[in-house]
Amino acid sequence: MDKVMSAEKAIEQIKDGDTIMIGGFGGHGSPHYVIKALVKKNVRNLTLICNDTGKPNFGAGMLIRNEQIKKVYASIIGPNPESCKQYAEGILDVELIPQGSLAEMIRAGGYGLGGVLTKTGLGTLIEEGKQKVVIKGEEYLVEEALQADFALIFASKADRAGNAVYHGSSRAHTPSMAAAAKYTILEVDELVEVGEIAPDNVDTQSVLIDAVVVTGGN
Repeated sequence: MDKVMSAEKAIEQIKDGDTIMIGGFGGHGSPHYVIKALVKKNVRNLTLICNDTGKPNFGAGMLIRNEQIKKVYASIIGPNPESCKQYAEGILDVELIPQGSLAEMIRAGGYGLGGVLTKTGLGTLIEEGKQKVVIKGEEYLVEEALQADFALIFASKADRAGNAVYHGSSRAHTPSMAAAAKYTILEVDELVEVGEIAPDNVDTQSVLIDAVVVTGGN
């Protein structure tokens, strides 16, 4: 099945109030072309799940700067002064999650788990309002799984069906996000025909991909 389409077509179902995941680390390995299309569409009140909020003109930071995000789940927002400013002004609701916990919460959302058990955050502000359990005399914090309406991810190479190969920081959270969203949009630098990627080299299978957008394509 050929899933290649324009960025505008790929994001047309995203509406005000939806929850989106964006892959990458520090904006690197993020789907910049798709993000720019979403900025242009100007949907509002989005909830964002990501490793970090990038920079004002880079990665998820482009959506923050345009004030399209109402809440963000992330491990860090400090490198983006716009995120910090909006948080201080009460424009942006921020839930900071330890990076390892965030990765596992997304993975749990993608693979049918209700959540994860961790000691990280016990005895800190992170545990406030969250369930705790005791297993074999040890206390754990329950971190619930994270899911999204849409995942926006990037791969260095993919075929027309959406079989994807990642490189470097594009792997950050991306495979789990592809599984944790109802609809996954894959941006790709190099598009090849189905069969050109050896099965053993596929990082994310086409069954998890709904739309393929070529960087800079129409």
